[in-house]
Amino acid sequence: MHRPPIDAETNNPDITEIIQEKLLDAEIPGFQAEFDPLEAERLGAFKEDALSEEDALDSTIDHTAEVQDERG
Repeated sequence: MHRPPIDAETNNPDITEIIQEKLLDAEIPGFQAEFDPLEAERLGAFKEDALSEEDALDSTIDHTAEVQDERG
């Protein structure tokens, strides 16, 4: 099966319309809309927004200090 390059797929107006329809369907309580990997990527599902290791360690240190302050 021949698949067009991803750039051609992501600029395809049909895909945009399908995604919009699925997003509307997803608003129906109890309905589970399914998105293929390309659709999910276009919606930002795979955007990396996790804390850095340094930020995670900093937040742990702050939390420990707050707990000690609360204990007196």
